[in-house]
Amino acid sequence: MELKVIEHKLTVCKVADISSIDLSTDFFFIAKTDEELSLVCRTADTPSQTTGRDDGWKGFRIQGVLDFSLIGILSKLSGILAAHKIGIFAVSTYNTDYILVKEENFGRALEVLSAEGYKVV
Repeated sequence: MELKVIEHKLTVCKVADISSIDLSTDFFFIAKTDEELSLVCRTADTPSQTTGRDDGWKGFRIQGVLDFSLIGILSKLSGILAAHKIGIFAVSTYNTDYILVKEENFGRALEVLSAEGYKVV
C-alpha cells in the first residue's frame, strides 16, 4: 500500500462560525456537529480567531480510492503507530483516509510504516 506525504504543516482547530474559514483554499477538512465546528487546514490558512487550536501536525494519505468494502486499513495503520507510541489524528474522505501525526513524531512514523512494508512517496 502506498502512502503519500502531505507537504504542508497542518493545524487542528475549532471555530465559532464557518464564515471565518477561507473556503477558497485547496486543502482543508471541516466537521460540524451539534457540539462543535472543527477544521483541519494548512497552518498558514488557519483562521485568526479560533476557539481552540493545536498546531504542529504533518500528514499523509493512503493513495488511491478505497472501496467501502475494504476493512481494517485505518485500524492496521493506527495499530502499528500505537505500538510505537505514536498518536494520530485521522480524517476520512469519500475516497481515502488521511493520518496526521505531530511533527516531532512524523519522521519516525514514516520509518515505522516503511519497515512494515508501506511505500512512502
